[in-house]
Amino acid sequence: MKITHKYSHLNGEEYLIVHHQDLYNEILNVITSIDAEKFKTKISKEKTKKGNKLYSPIDLNKEFDRKFSKLGWSESRYSYYITLNRNLMEKSLSMSSKEQKKFLIEHGEDQPIFSYNQTDFVKDKIAVEVQFGKYAFVAYDLFVKHMLFFSGGVINVGVEILPTKKMQSQMSSGVAYYEGEVYNVMRQGRTSPPVPLLILGIEQ
Repeated sequence: MKITHKYSHLNGEEYLIVHHQDLYNEILNVITSIDAEKFKTKISKEKTKKGNKLYSPIDLNKEFDRKFSKLGWSESRYSYYITLNRNLMEKSLSMSSKEQKKFLIEHGEDQPIFSYNQTDFVKDKIAVEVQFGKYAFVAYDLFVKHMLFFSGGVINVGVEILPTKKMQSQMSSGVAYYEGEVYNVMRQGRTSPPVPLLILGIEQ
């Protein structure tokens, strides 16, 4: 596969080049080492694409998982406790989940609600999400998940890998694509979301 588009938000790519060129190269090499044509195995049942061979998101994800895992990238989970008290939330962000619970109870939260998020691949505080899912999943990655991991001190930058519109047209309906999601980020303004990101558009 090849990278045809790149969007650096809040100097996400610049951070990788300056501080983690080796890991940035690993990400790029994983992408270019995958032959997506091998995973054009899904037979469409949709009216407009019936009988066509489409890229299989499940099989592509498995290949990315295999490649990244081989290089030592692993899934990471960030656990935390929910509070609607902004002051308590801001003070507890950098604490471990155990410390958060104790802190919130001490400050009047009788039953803090436990929650967590997990990201596909993390290494040296760089998070990589490979997304061949629906639009909502990508929005959650960009505006919630990466931000939670960043504010919690788990990562310094998030990388989102998305199919371009050209590739998405050869997938099932509803799959998010690079151009649309970068437009959504740009429309929010230069500082939203408040986390350094690198969004990569890929295709065969």
